[in-house]
Amino acid sequence: MSQSTRRPMAAGNWKMNLTRSSARRLVDELRNLNYTLESVDILVAPPMLLVPTVVKWVSGSTVAVAAQNMHWESKGAFTGEVSAAMVREVGCTHVILGHSERRHVFGETDEWVHRKLVAALENDLVPVLCVGEKLDEREAGRTLEVVGSQLDAALEGVSSEDVLRVVVAYEPVWAIGTGKTATPSDAQEVHAFIRRHLGEGRGSETAERVRILYGGSVTPSTIAGLIVEKDIDGTLVGGASLNAETFVPIVKSSMKR
Repeated sequence: MSQSTRRPMAAGNWKMNLTRSSARRLVDELRNLNYTLESVDILVAPPMLLVPTVVKWVSGSTVAVAAQNMHWESKGAFTGEVSAAMVREVGCTHVILGHSERRHVFGETDEWVHRKLVAALENDLVPVLCVGEKLDEREAGRTLEVVGSQLDAALEGVSSEDVLRVVVAYEPVWAIGTGKTATPSDAQEVHAFIRRHLGEGRGSETAERVRILYGGSVTPSTIAGLIVEKDIDGTLVGGASLNAETFVPIVKSSMKR
């Protein structure tokens, strides 16, 4: 399968940002854009309190909605958490798992990410699995080791068929919210490694079909150089996804040439 058959995705992770009014303006712009960009999947991940409202706003379009996180248990005494079934019930089709902020700010382990990914798949959610190295790991030449280890842990025991339902997002931790972006060649090197690594465990056909996004201070000025790379199938955008002025150009540039 060639890169042209992997449908590009432009995903926006709003994190703990936007209110109802500012979110509505952004969603309206994306809905208008959506009808003219049938070759790009658009995904937004609002704060959980906004999810049901955003789901209603995007109804009738192909803009999809993701949760930013979830618990692996189906129910229980887990204050502040939501289950995969709850996420699905309010209209999410995707869920972001293993984001660097969850790993390094809130202490999530590889085991937790794995449990969440399995629960997401069991509840018919598409996991957007984030992997990436910290600055000290990159400087020590351990990028591929770290990324490979995170992939292996998250996908342990997951069938090749289910791996096809996963979207992988490579997010170098040192490039998130810092204004630094991996060069297109740097990003492509890791994306190519991810695809090879998946192929070694799940077969080349499966690996060629998995979408791999890049995330890390993506802007309208950096997207064009990234998206032309062979193994980069779109972006997971943070700060630049919070307003139409920056996210719409990213979406438009996410089409493979």
